[in-house]
Amino acid sequence: MGLLAGCSAKSAPSGAGGAGAPVAVGYVVVQPTRVELTNELSGRVGAFQSSEVRPQVSGVIEKRLFAEGSLVSRGQPLYQIDPSLYRAAVNQAQANVQSAQANLSAAQALADRYKPLVAIEAVSQQDYANAVAAAGQAKAAVAQAGAALDAARINLRFTTVPAPISGRIGRSLSTVGALVTTSQADPLTTIQQLDLMYVDIQQSSGELLALRRSLAAGGVAPGGAAVRLTLEDGGLYDQVGTIEFSEAVVDPATGAVILRARIANPAGILLPGMFVRASFVQSVETAAFLVPQTAVSRNPTGQATVYVVGPGDKAVQRVVTAGPTQGAFWVVTKGLNPGDKVITQGLANVQPNRPLRPVPADTPQRIAPPPGKAGGQGRGPGAGGG
Repeated sequence: MGLLAGCSAKSAPSGAGGAGAPVAVGYVVVQPTRVELTNELSGRVGAFQSSEVRPQVSGVIEKRLFAEGSLVSRGQPLYQIDPSLYRAAVNQAQANVQSAQANLSAAQALADRYKPLVAIEAVSQQDYANAVAAAGQAKAAVAQAGAALDAARINLRFTTVPAPISGRIGRSLSTVGALVTTSQADPLTTIQQLDLMYVDIQQSSGELLALRRSLAAGGVAPGGAAVRLTLEDGGLYDQVGTIEFSEAVVDPATGAVILRARIANPAGILLPGMFVRASFVQSVETAAFLVPQTAVSRNPTGQATVYVVGPGDKAVQRVVTAGPTQGAFWVVTKGLNPGDKVITQGLANVQPNRPLRPVPADTPQRIAPPPGKAGGQGRGPGAGGG
């Protein structure tokens, strides 16, 4: 750019004042291209699965069967609650089943005996009906006793508290000897699955609405679902995640919509509650222009403007729509045409309609020796007189 500025100063003829002299500028020819619009938003990491372990029966904890902070498998025993009362309930229920079965046998035998007798009118029809009804009641009593036995066995099984999911278990919130109940507020412990993680990303509802309008209007295609994370220390996370879904509710407190991504966590680097920055391609501009940032300026009303080389090599100012940046470029979606020559160098002296001497950007300047100095003849006859 400095070379072009020097060329511009040199091009002004002596005595012209420089007002109407062509200004040497460098330009780039822009063409439409597909541009991936990458969003970088803040997010919080959450466990893929999280389960609070709670007792399903009341009693005193006899044993803790796991090491805090270890990996546990689904169904693995975690706590042993005193089973004495529940084992006694099972024994009682078994005795009730046996008693009901004995009553059923007696009632059914009486009904079977009355059946041939009622045919020869040895017993009344009413007595036979009562015997059949008593046998039916005894059968129902057996079913009731069996259900009570099943419930007692289930409660006895619940005295061993298993892991509901596989994952890493936290600290125990209840100690051996503590009385636990089915209605207590605090869980016994918490298990979290950490080999997969969720990342809840917040995007403003205004940005999401603008994106949906762009998709509906055309010219913008949906982006991929790949997500890359930047950790709290500024390092890049080595796994790539995917967008799972976006919520259909705007948080009234923040005005944001939650986008949920899923990402692998094989090394356990991500932890629940960790703050991250998530980058992902949310849309693709199918016909955008990449314009160097040095070419774009703002007018007094805040609109983005560029200078292009117009007809007759004169400067023309254009108002453009500049979206996000991609590296050293602005993504311009409106205001330019294919093949436009956008001025990127020598802009300090450019004004609308001013004549230009355009050259491709970064063209090296060729400096010729001054007239009369070529060939080493630095002084002519009479030089120095005066």
